[in-house]
Amino acid sequence: MIGERVSLHPQSWRASRNLERLIEQRWPAVVITLVVTSLGAAVTGLLFKTGVGWLGSWRLRLLEIASPWLVLPLLGAIGGALSGLLVQQLAPAAAGSGIPHVMRFLSRQRVPMQLRVAVVKLVAGILAIGSGFPLGPEGPSVQMGSSVGWQMARWFKAPPSLMRVIVAAGGGAGIAAVFNAPLGGFFYAIEELLRQAGPVLLLLVFSTAFLGSFWADLMGLAGMGSKAAGIENGGFQLISEYSPDLSFAPRDLIYLVVLGAAVALLAELYSRYVVGMQRLGVRWLPDQLVLRMMIGGLLIGLVYAALPADFRNTAALQHVIADGHVEVSKAVGIFALLFFGTGLAASTGAPGGLFAPMLTLGGSIGLVAAGWAEVTTGHAPSTFVFAGMAAFIAACARSPITAVFLVFALTKNLLILKPLLVCAVASTVMASILHEQSIYKRQLKLMGTLKPVLPTH
Repeated sequence: MIGERVSLHPQSWRASRNLERLIEQRWPAVVITLVVTSLGAAVTGLLFKTGVGWLGSWRLRLLEIASPWLVLPLLGAIGGALSGLLVQQLAPAAAGSGIPHVMRFLSRQRVPMQLRVAVVKLVAGILAIGSGFPLGPEGPSVQMGSSVGWQMARWFKAPPSLMRVIVAAGGGAGIAAVFNAPLGGFFYAIEELLRQAGPVLLLLVFSTAFLGSFWADLMGLAGMGSKAAGIENGGFQLISEYSPDLSFAPRDLIYLVVLGAAVALLAELYSRYVVGMQRLGVRWLPDQLVLRMMIGGLLIGLVYAALPADFRNTAALQHVIADGHVEVSKAVGIFALLFFGTGLAASTGAPGGLFAPMLTLGGSIGLVAAGWAEVTTGHAPSTFVFAGMAAFIAACARSPITAVFLVFALTKNLLILKPLLVCAVASTVMASILHEQSIYKRQLKLMGTLKPVLPTH
């Protein structure tokens, strides 16, 4: 629920104060741990994006010399099988988006968090997403950053309460590095992962998220993740992924509230579909991750082969929607592809996240809604596409502030903050009425029906 983020119970407050005193006593080791954690989160996150981009480009080049009916199903099946084999044999905890695993650890359950999980997640995720699974890098970036934080905390012998802070901060740094959104990473760690508030804790988590984004900027100078980098040879630059013409009028508030409510309905349908598909995947082929991923990759490849060529590059679909220069019918097609495709991919246990598909799904709804609003009322807010992105993430994850700053990072336009917030809050309220739990809590509940995998040291 919206109001469950920060507990004001006296025991919780005393625990927070005790943790802050512990941090103050061991601040040199804590600072070093968080600096190394942020660097590790940035390196793994950008390696993930670079690897996915390289393999995805190679996949598209193969289509120039061979039939899509051969390349896409075959590559999907091989990539899925190899990815599943790595996960199954080396680190079963690397399956799925990774966020529910981190949430389980932060709720004090026994979950493997060692560095091996991060390495397997990195390689297996590149194989899966690069071979065509329509998933994103943010779930893996959270898990990889958290695993790096766990390893650093172990090396510096941090107590369990402090380890939880470092693990959550590592997850936030992973989000910050991948999206070049330090505020988004900070609020995600606080809203969804840590759920504790205190001046020292907030400062540590924010600093780690900022450092994660900063390391990503520096690595952009070397050509890794250069599109997201905010620093060039001349110093820091204000670089935005999109530069739309935006305006915001008072009457837009009503439109944005209605859009938020409409997005919440579709986001709730999406959440139920994804979790339902994951449940079916586990029931039909229990303990058969490799087979599930191979069949899933084959089916996804066949779907891509039957579609027009411009639908086969899922990484470019977000840009198509965000630019806004696309017919409503194509936007509906993109929505349908990602809606059903991500559910199929998630059902296999593929190592990939849902935030990136959610951005495109929400943007598609916003673009279609803008077309309908223009036809029926003669006015459509220019912020509808980006507001739809924020609303869809907010409704699924129940993290409206995180959603606002992740989408804001795409444009870096301050004018968009208020429309994003209005739409995200409206969507979160409606989604909370429809169902009390976020998609990640439902995935967490589903994981509880599976056999627990205990950590190995």
